[in-house]
Amino acid sequence: MTSEREDFNLTGPLHLTDVDWKNVDHRRSVAACLVQGVYILERDRQENRQGPEALATPWWELFHFRLHSQLVDDADHCIFGAIYEFKSACDCNHLTNGSPRYVIAFRGTLTKGDAFLRDLEMDIHIIKNGLHRTSRFEIAMQAVRNTVAEFGNSNIWLAGHSLGAAMAMLAGKTMAKMGVFLEAFLFNPPYLSAPIERIKDEKVKHGIRIASSFLAAGLTVALRARQQKNLSEDPFVALSAWVPCLFVHPGDHICSEYVGYFEHRKKMEEIGAGEVERLATQNSFRGLLMSAMGKESEEPLHLIPSANLVVNLIPAQDFKEAHGIHQWWRPDLDSHSKVYNYR
Repeated sequence: MTSEREDFNLTGPLHLTDVDWKNVDHRRSVAACLVQGVYILERDRQENRQGPEALATPWWELFHFRLHSQLVDDADHCIFGAIYEFKSACDCNHLTNGSPRYVIAFRGTLTKGDAFLRDLEMDIHIIKNGLHRTSRFEIAMQAVRNTVAEFGNSNIWLAGHSLGAAMAMLAGKTMAKMGVFLEAFLFNPPYLSAPIERIKDEKVKHGIRIASSFLAAGLTVALRARQQKNLSEDPFVALSAWVPCLFVHPGDHICSEYVGYFEHRKKMEEIGAGEVERLATQNSFRGLLMSAMGKESEEPLHLIPSANLVVNLIPAQDFKEAHGIHQWWRPDLDSHSKVYNYR
């Protein structure tokens, strides 16, 4: 059954008839629509909607993109991503007007159809910090590498929502470690942590974060000493020049911790505890505890050194609205953005 939210003419940004690629709101809206296009590609496949019955095409054609290729999971053959190519009048046009040349987009979890079980499996891998070991991510990563190798890293965007944002973030981090910094639009990216941001009392919330930082920093120092690692080694330095755009809603417990994560770093610097936080911010308690028990721990997927954090200030009626992709192309979106650079 077709949902109204799948139909561009009913829920798409019909107001966006002339895209200004230097306008941050337009860029955000287009990136979100391209991610939505991946959702609808998979829904078209599930419902066997073809030709004039297919609903996906308008989500990218209005913005002068064409579907370059689909990214298909090798386990259940669902469509989890897409590569879009911008159709400019001149090959050099994207260099002058700010448009991307290619956009690699990933959808999030679909609760409808036969993709759900595989998507749920990916969600569990995120919780276990093992997304990088999945065949789906390897397919995604290979697509990113191939696109960069063929066309260079200039004007290539990554975009994703929820599970797809985690996929895009991991791909972006992987490329950044090689010195390739791709522009990224990460909508409602998962942050795996206790929901401290939901605590209403600011003093209690701040106190918990400070205590957690000192504990994490202390564990880090102790573990590095035991493993004979240099404390001056900072794995975040190689990533710090990559500044992805993170789009979060305070009412979405899946991603709202990013607000506290970055704000707390700033507050720790203000009270003279910046060095403590620089140690703490790179590690998750899960990883530290695994290392303490002598087990191999992976780099936390969700932790990043720098970001342009965009917070939707419009209250959501429920979690579904707070976590949804549709909020990010609203013409009346009221948001606050702030760039956090790791130093």
